Amino acid sequence: MEIDGIISAIVIGIVIGILGRLVVPGRQRIGILWTILVGIVAALIGSAVAAGFGVADTGGVDWVEWLIQIGLAAVGVAALDRSKAGR
Repeated sequence: MEIDGIISAIVIGIVIGILGRLVVPGRQRIGILWTILVGIVAALIGSAVAAGFGVADTGGVDWVEWLIQIGLAAVGVAALDRSKAGR
């Protein structure tokens, strides 16, 4: 992954984090900065997973990659929320 890929993953990660938070039902007890951080990590990991499956670079919109990233963000938001609830 090159620098432009990392920068775009960070920018997209902000959107992915917010979408991941919307996918998780109920109220989350984590702040927006945690949500953005989870989104960035999910975007980076999701891009690597999509590249591993060979679906990262398609002719049009990379829907499969987006779905992987949003799914990872939703799991991350839910896991972080659950860990915060235990405190």
